[in-house]
Amino acid sequence: MAGGFRRGNRQRTPKLEARGELQSVEREGPFKEWLGMPDLYRYQLVVEGETYSYQTEDAELPVVVGDRVVFRYKETKAGRWVDRNSLGKAIDPSDYQ
Repeated sequence: MAGGFRRGNRQRTPKLEARGELQSVEREGPFKEWLGMPDLYRYQLVVEGETYSYQTEDAELPVVVGDRVVFRYKETKAGRWVDRNSLGKAIDPSDYQ
């Protein structure tokens, strides 16, 4: 009877999704959390006037200012944090006509 190790019948809160034009990017780091861990970079992203934080091991982001981006995030006491590996360019099908 293995499967789904969830306790209780609580519904998981759905992930929040945001999309829009990337207006600015600020990078902090690299940070060493502990010995043997790769360097971490923290980015402050401004999308449609809202600020989001993104933490990754990559020194460069796959998007640049002016791109239309899409990502998943969660809201915490420290602000809005973008989920790891969810940041990417938003593809508009009408551009491929």
